[in-house]
Formats: sequence, structure tokens, C-alpha cells
Amino acid sequence: MIRALVAATVVATMSFAPATGAQSQIPANRAPGKAVAATLQTAVFAGGCFWGVEAVFEHMKGVKAVVSGYAGGTVVNPDYETVSSGRTGHAEAVKVTFDPAVVSYETLLAVFFTVAHNPTELNRQGPDVGTQYRSAIFFANAEQQKSATTVLAQLTQAKVFPRPIVTQVAALSKFYDAESYHQNYLYSHTDQPYIVYNDLPKIDALKKQYPALWEKTQGK
Repeated sequence: MIRALVAATVVATMSFAPATGAQSQIPANRAPGKAVAATLQTAVFAGGCFWGVEAVFEHMKGVKAVVSGYAGGTVVNPDYETVSSGRTGHAEAVKVTFDPAVVSYETLLAVFFTVAHNPTELNRQGPDVGTQYRSAIFFANAEQQKSATTVLAQLTQAKVFPRPIVTQVAALSKFYDAESYHQNYLYSHTDQPYIVYNDLPKIDALKKQYPALWEKTQGK
């Protein structure tokens, strides 16, 4: 229930196009099929364990690729073990390559805040604790920075969450791909209790709350 309320409020504060249902809208100027010449862009988000966050964005129309990795730290070429120690400063993150002619950065933000994770948990997500599981938006340019800070301000003012939003907004310095066994991890481990309890519900939430954005990917 809370997710549905939050999704509807995000849609309203971000001026999504009103149509059949508030939770399922794509911005009017980014509707699928509209002829807009654009180059693919990337967005980087951190929202706890990257397995579930990756899978959510993989199911969005207009998203061309999603890679799990590490962002926001100081150590060069980090690996999973060192990031998990919490000493490198990195967060588990995902790099989303998307077509802005189909889906806007603001729409990605909406899904990030309402489906992919809980932005009110400080340095943790569910059972995972540590700065490597922090909520963060790593912007690639001034336009993304403006969008992220604007949405954060709107959500805070609207008080759509029961607790304060703790999402960090920071410039992206470097994104490191995670090890190959982390890529598409969810769909190789759908029976794993962690995945069943923490991540599969996110996929269901995207499909239910944003049916206009949902896309069944190959084999998933």
C-alpha cells in the first residue's frame, strides 16, 4: 500500500503525463514510439545489494543494458571482497544504459525511489548493513545533478516517506564493473532465499505499479 502511495505521489510531483493510471505513466515527451533522435545515456544508482536493483531496471522499456558494479570509492580496481569490507568507500551500484527517447532519466529516478530500494535506510538495505549498501545517485553531468536534487527536494517537501530520505547525490568519478558472477545474478538464483524474500518482490512491484514501463526481457 505504501509503495502505491509513494509511486503516485512521485508521479504527481514530477509532472508525469496523466492518463489511465498515475502509477504507470511515462513522461509525455518520452512516450514509447515517439520519434526523438537521441544518443544512449547512462545513469548510476546505488540502492543496497546490486542483484535486485539490476533486475528491476532490466525490465524497463528503453533500458538497453544494466551492469552491476562499484561506485563512489577511492580504491582503484576494487573487488567484491574489499568493497564488502566497507573500507574502500564504494557502494554496490548499477550502471543503466538507456534511450532517453523512450524513457527519461526522471522516470528512472521514480523507479529507483519507489521500487528498487528504500531511500530512508541509512547505510543499509534490509538485512545488508554498511556504507557499501548506502542509497546514492551518482550523476554524470549537471543535468542529472539538477534532476536528482529537484526530485529529492520534491519528495522531501511532499513528505511521501514516513522517515527522512538519506539518499546521497554525488558526482560519478569512476564505475567499476563487478565480477562476472554478479551479473544477472538474480535470474541464475531465483530459488535462493535471499532473492525470494528481498528481490523478487521488487520485480513484481515494478510490473504492478508501472505496467506501462514493464518489459519482459529474454528468458526473464
